[in-house]
Amino acid sequence: MATIQTFEEIVSWQEARLLNQKIGTLIDTGNFKSSFKLINQIEGSAGSIMDNIAEGFERGGNKEFIQFLYIAKASCGELRSQLYRLLDRKYITQIEFEDLNTHAKKISSLIQKLISYLESSETKGIKYKNRSNN
Repeated sequence: MATIQTFEEIVSWQEARLLNQKIGTLIDTGNFKSSFKLINQIEGSAGSIMDNIAEGFERGGNKEFIQFLYIAKASCGELRSQLYRLLDRKYITQIEFEDLNTHAKKISSLIQKLISYLESSETKGIKYKNRSNN
């Protein structure tokens, strides 16, 4: 696996960004503009996915990165739960729900694969690179 230099290169972060764009469009054009608490929650959980991937990567160590990836993965679950709330209140269609839910599941799977890779990696992270044990 090639060494990733920036969090923007991480596929799960890229996909989370796309999901945030979809959520943003849905909020801006959706019929739940007045449900401010729900909007805040869904934007928060969607944003948390990409933000935690970025923050964990920038910490420079695999152990911390893995911890933040688990938080990002949990935010995928939180977002999926909120999507059910949107569907149940008829704020989104079944098709919109399926698209967003599938996208969130894909991101969760990508994050899990990255976690598994990092957990099995001999490298401990960039902040440990100059120390005796890579």
